[in-house]
Amino acid sequence: MTVLSTLSKDYGYVVLVGTASTFMVSFLAIQVGRARKKYGVEYPTMYSDSEPEFNCIQRAHQNTLENYPQFLMLLFFSGLENPRAAAGLGGLWVLSRFSYAFGYYSGDPKKRTRGSYGYIGSIGMIYLTVRSALRMLKVIC
Repeated sequence: MTVLSTLSKDYGYVVLVGTASTFMVSFLAIQVGRARKKYGVEYPTMYSDSEPEFNCIQRAHQNTLENYPQFLMLLFFSGLENPRAAAGLGGLWVLSRFSYAFGYYSGDPKKRTRGSYGYIGSIGMIYLTVRSALRMLKVIC
């Protein structure tokens, strides 16, 4: 018996969302690289003292990286019992990061809130993860 044989076939949706998220993070990283060239911000400088537009692009990527470990943990654990719901909520979070980034890229940091709908995905995955943990502990049925 393998680990794969113990998982629901629907867990494949969770894996696909996790994979899609790597493309999203890579896309944001590429945008930072392009912005470095455009605004002349050399490595290892993280933020520019003179180019706020660069800082917005860098910050969109950095914020995503700050939240990424939690997202992956919640996605993969919430998907154990509820793979379709977890994949949907995770997909929503991934899409919201594009909205967040493009809002930030406008140069007006307040427009990053266009990605706020991603909290629905995060909170949903937190709920599913905690519920699964309580079921494992036999605290709830």
